[in-house]
Amino acid sequence: MDLSLARVDYLQVGVAAQKTMRLLPASGRKATQKVVVGDQDGVVTCFGIKKGEAVPVFKTLPGQKIARLELGGALNTPQEKIFVAIGSEVRGFTKRGKQFLSFETNLTESIKAMHISGADLFLCASYIYNHYCDCKDQHYYLSGDKINDVLCLPVDKVNCITPVLACQDRILRVLQGSDLLYEVEVPGPPTVLALNNGNGGDSGEEIVYGTSDGKLGLTQITGSKPIPKWEIGNEKKRGGILCIDSFDILGDGVKELLVGRDDGVLEIYSFESADDPALRYDHALSESIVSVQGGCVGKDGYDEILAATYSGWLTGLTTEPVHREGGSGEELKLSQEMQSKISSLRSELEHLQMKVLQEREKYQQSSQSSTAVSSVPAFSVNDKFILNKDDASYSLILEVQTAIDNVLVQSDVPIDLLDVDKNSAVVSFSSCDSEPNSNFLLATYRCQANTTRLELKVRSIEGQYGTLQAYVTPRIQPKTCQVHQYQIKPLSLHQRTHSIDHDRPMNTLMLKGQFSFAEIHSWVVFCLPEVPEKTPAGESVTFYFQNTFLGTQLESTYRKGEGCFKSDNISTISILKDVLSKEATKRKINLNISYDIDEESVRHTLKLIHPKLEYQQLLAKKVHLIDALRELQVHEGNVDFLLPKYRSILEEADQLLEEYKRQPAHLERLYGMITDLFIDKFKFKGTNVKTKVPLLLEILDGCDQDGLIAFFEAA
Repeated sequence: MDLSLARVDYLQVGVAAQKTMRLLPASGRKATQKVVVGDQDGVVTCFGIKKGEAVPVFKTLPGQKIARLELGGALNTPQEKIFVAIGSEVRGFTKRGKQFLSFETNLTESIKAMHISGADLFLCASYIYNHYCDCKDQHYYLSGDKINDVLCLPVDKVNCITPVLACQDRILRVLQGSDLLYEVEVPGPPTVLALNNGNGGDSGEEIVYGTSDGKLGLTQITGSKPIPKWEIGNEKKRGGILCIDSFDILGDGVKELLVGRDDGVLEIYSFESADDPALRYDHALSESIVSVQGGCVGKDGYDEILAATYSGWLTGLTTEPVHREGGSGEELKLSQEMQSKISSLRSELEHLQMKVLQEREKYQQSSQSSTAVSSVPAFSVNDKFILNKDDASYSLILEVQTAIDNVLVQSDVPIDLLDVDKNSAVVSFSSCDSEPNSNFLLATYRCQANTTRLELKVRSIEGQYGTLQAYVTPRIQPKTCQVHQYQIKPLSLHQRTHSIDHDRPMNTLMLKGQFSFAEIHSWVVFCLPEVPEKTPAGESVTFYFQNTFLGTQLESTYRKGEGCFKSDNISTISILKDVLSKEATKRKINLNISYDIDEESVRHTLKLIHPKLEYQQLLAKKVHLIDALRELQVHEGNVDFLLPKYRSILEEADQLLEEYKRQPAHLERLYGMITDLFIDKFKFKGTNVKTKVPLLLEILDGCDQDGLIAFFEAA
């Protein structure tokens, strides 16, 4: 059965956060459902659809921004009470809009995630989880990393309260009371949790998770251990997952999985075989989807998927056919319906244009008066700066509630800007002086009309750290700009991992000194990405990392007065030694630094780099030959006389050029890493070998692995 869905835009509210839109249960079997949505202006809006128009049921007054919206009610009854998380408070409304609850929690931070099950309320701030029953404090847990979402297995199925926390360090933490029952490792930082099938499956123990790098998985949370069921990678390089729901949109009696992503793609996965879900349908919206629900909204008898986007648009994908089949009377009726809708929209548009003109005149008059005060219009920017494991680059995603005019990107460290397929903005580079101002990059992205989301990709160089700044200017009057800063860390291409290979040859760096646990933790946060800012509980901590570019690894273990860092890459140890010494000197702390260098690790790192080097050199050679081969093709008219390897270059020319363009400085980066490795190896021996670098570069051009290793050992 082919799925055909028609898009309908219903209504726009204020900027919306993740998981802030729900559908109230229908009153009859085929009746339409009411939509309830909370926005960052603090307004809860409930509306239904009649004859294609949004009809309000209730609307609350503005206030603090709404972080989450959930439905609740007594177990095994329709879940039609509306609960919203605002700051550290939870408010409850009936389906008619009457407020019946205002519960001020004892949380010192704002609520980030919420789940409701009967009389049980589960709340999470950044690192703190709290469980309340009938608004009385029951359990508390302090997480090791930021909590992104919370869920509880259905009590009526599993007969006990089992909360699950989705944490930034790629772990689902399963709790029992105030204690950790066990941890579930997942392939990326989990951003959203949902019960499989909406009820946890037959056992009630099945949880679907989505990650910030776009992966999707199902795990069964049993009383003693997790059982992974399936996992879907992000082959198409789509955005991170923000929302998940289960709904039978195909009408085949099996609920499909609805997935909303931060690049605006809405996906439907069906379960054709009992095991893995298959992608059945996708639809691209222009901005991130923060909530998704399946139900009957626009017209009774027609199911649809409702999505809420970042800027507050509520968009439906309905099974109702756009063109109805029928006689001329039916068509006439439809055209009259459409004509009345068009005329009402026209009058609304004229009214808005008049209002804009009046307000503009009023602003002009007030700005020219002697008592004029300049007002800067406020606007929301949703930004992410995340490391991609696949190509060792950072994605900078900027999303604005209104159209973007331009974005100026400035960096005080050398970085490469990479090509992004989805990016339609025009980029222009300005020359900049790197010497006096440490200004290495100045680029302007001019966006096309109605662009609200811009994605950039940058690749940094390890050991060079500083700040990347984005100046975002939207298309609003008077002109205003927001500056957002992102730290490029010394070991910026390292990513947290669950475990490392302990059999590799490792170099060790040991630190001892009069520093506290919090101080050394702050240094590690400064050096490495994905480390929680909060000092971990306990006396010591161990983190594992992997270099996304080379595949080398790092183990860092530290406590008060002592730190131990192990890596199979000497350059990683060298960068850590320099940066940690500098940070300690700033705080006037004496460090006793010792190191143990394993000579075998250099050979091991070179063997890791060499296949990448060989591939990039071959790619560069092929690209340089393309123009000459094409000229030959034009002159000769046919290329049958060429060797097969040259013919294949011509056949694949477009792909080769595309790949080369996507990562322009890849080869230079590899040369730089090998040069750093060479200098760092001898730096630990107290020898300066910078004069031998030109000779090393000659050997690199020859691309001989054994010759390269011999040069490193003989120097």
